[in-house]
Amino acid sequence: MSGSTLGNSFRIMTWGESHGAGVGVVIDGCPAGLALSEADIQQFLNRRKPGQSRFATPRKESDCVEILSGVFEGITTGTPIALMVRNENQISKHYDDLASLYRPGHADFTFDRKFLHRDYRGGGRSSGRETIGRVAAGAIASKLLAELGIDILTFTKSIGPVEVPASAYCFDEITGNPLYMPSAEYARKAEAYLDELRMQQNSSGGSIECIVRNMPIGIGEPVFDKLDACLAKALMSIGAVKAVEVGDGAAVSTTTGIENNDAFTTADGKIVKNTNHSGGILGGMSDGSDLLLKVAVKPTPSISQVQQTVTKDGMPAELSIHGRHDPVIVPRAVVVVESMVALTLIDLLFENMSSRFDKIKQFYSEETS
Repeated sequence: MSGSTLGNSFRIMTWGESHGAGVGVVIDGCPAGLALSEADIQQFLNRRKPGQSRFATPRKESDCVEILSGVFEGITTGTPIALMVRNENQISKHYDDLASLYRPGHADFTFDRKFLHRDYRGGGRSSGRETIGRVAAGAIASKLLAELGIDILTFTKSIGPVEVPASAYCFDEITGNPLYMPSAEYARKAEAYLDELRMQQNSSGGSIECIVRNMPIGIGEPVFDKLDACLAKALMSIGAVKAVEVGDGAAVSTTTGIENNDAFTTADGKIVKNTNHSGGILGGMSDGSDLLLKVAVKPTPSISQVQQTVTKDGMPAELSIHGRHDPVIVPRAVVVVESMVALTLIDLLFENMSSRFDKIKQFYSEETS
């Protein structure tokens, strides 16, 4: 299987299956000299681990990360960093009946047709558990960004029909509710909605918003590696994400040029924009404004309502999925979105270091002086 790597200058490769011995990631390109501990990574993994509320799968996993290489005496060495999280609570018998059936909304059918042999336990490589490697690597990328003064804020924008308007945002509330919504009032409404769906043995989709502050100007390459293109690819690689919007997103299709254009002005001696419809990106490069991103997340496909499907032989069948599944993916996906953004940004920041010869000359002049 190809396609398990992401990045050029800061490259990651995730590995492992939901019901295997463990899952993890190898990171190549992290510079030497960064203070790094398992605790730095664990705080990110704790945000996505299961069993934290009635709105998450009850599968009990500690998701404790182990640093296997690339760190010595608490400092990165510049060599590949290998991280592992062991699977502790997989119950594979829950999937015995699914070996010959295709679950609606899952990758069973496509995996079978592509590889002719699939790990059906928990979805194998297509399980949401694969995102552990992304989050572990994202924790390191986020720490690098923080050292550069770049801040990422990510939260649940909506669950089903319950959407928090920007006027109601209170970012201090994000960690105060299990849904990671920036409003206690709207979080309560969303919880009531999810409780109704749980009684109906159904699930919900939603959306996640991400704001990146203090981005330098000019990050992203102007043609195929545009900042928005790279972000869209990274975010769309998350299994449950079905759409990505930058700035005003799909709404631009109903506006006019004079409405959508961000007029320039000066403030405190700097060139800035009066508005930010573009979401902080012009011509595929960051323009110094906040990056504004939103992703749409589909409902959890594993539901216990009876669904129509077929067997591997094409025979009609009915399916009711049992086991331990999230009634909504969105809250645990918040940190996954944040991690994929961080990984994309740090990779493009490193790549940007070679975009101007005067900067290269300055760097090596300082090194030899």
